[in-house]
Amino acid sequence: MDYSVGNIGRVFAVRLDHGDDILRELEGLAVAEDIRSAAFIMLGAVKEANLVVGPKTCEVPPDPSWEKITDAHEILGIGNIFREEGKPKIHLHSAAGRGASVKAGCLRKESEVFMVAEVFIMEICAISATRVFDPKRGFSPVTFR
Repeated sequence: MDYSVGNIGRVFAVRLDHGDDILRELEGLAVAEDIRSAAFIMLGAVKEANLVVGPKTCEVPPDPSWEKITDAHEILGIGNIFREEGKPKIHLHSAAGRGASVKAGCLRKESEVFMVAEVFIMEICAISATRVFDPKRGFSPVTFR
């Protein structure tokens, strides 16, 4: 285990509109506002999205299993923002449902909003955290300095 202690800084209330790409918009906001460390929650709906729903087998590094959402789904998400190679990296786990069908996983690649999504971002100040790629694990865990 590794950890760091910080404080809540600025709080952003964000509305994403129909057709917006969730990950691209959040990355753009993080650049524009110089958000280096943050946690966020999200609610709304997506029209299209790609989710990593787990590994195909229980091996490290994992070979991801993908699910694609191709019609309107309600969505809830929780995530964080840290820098990787100097750029903001959004890590967003979501559950998306339509009727009895529910998918949960890590939102990646394209993610198009249906109608609206609302995101509440809490900046974390006074910590030094980045994502550093670990080839043995196959991903970039948060690293504290």
